[in-house]
Amino acid sequence: MAKIVIDGAEIETEEGANLLKVCLDNDIYIPNLCRLETDETPHASCRLCFVEVAGYKSPVPSCTVAVTDEMVVKTDTEPVRRLQKTGLRFLLSTHKIECKDCPANKQCELQDIAKFLKVGLKPKGLKQRFHETDVDERHPCFTYYPNRCVLCGKCIRVCRQEHGQSTLTFARRGIDTVVSCFQGDDIEKLPCEDYRACAAICPVGALEVK
Repeated sequence: MAKIVIDGAEIETEEGANLLKVCLDNDIYIPNLCRLETDETPHASCRLCFVEVAGYKSPVPSCTVAVTDEMVVKTDTEPVRRLQKTGLRFLLSTHKIECKDCPANKQCELQDIAKFLKVGLKPKGLKQRFHETDVDERHPCFTYYPNRCVLCGKCIRVCRQEHGQSTLTFARRGIDTVVSCFQGDDIEKLPCEDYRACAAICPVGALEVK
């Protein structure tokens, strides 16, 4: 076992445990969008779960940190909040705000994070860039909304974990990246009509069951 200190509170946990999980399990909220309980290795794509750890030169994503004995962690410092707000603003720059028409409204993790960080969903001076295609109907069981998607990758990973393969994948690069689907026999082989965890896991309502 290891004894660590988080925001002044001493916590006893398993040596080598994932720091983000330890924080969340002890009711210490850290903004995050890409974490899956079943992930064997951290995905670390949302760049929101920063913390300060004594001995590190700068804040680090807590999902990439393994707990060691006597570790000292701070989750609410000015550098941490600055990085989290910057990451959130980047996500909002490609996220079309249409909450009233979104099935995730009031159950949206992006809304929760914005409220926690006290950042409006439409920050002043924020330049936005959207994908030309607002709705992708190519998958036979799901409708994908690229301009809602935060590219957390949960839908891709949860499908792969369940079936050993996924009909979903990332396509394109950089700011043009979207979730796309494989066509052909792969889609027909997966029981998408019965297994809809990829839509259920989406934190922002970017995948809707047809």
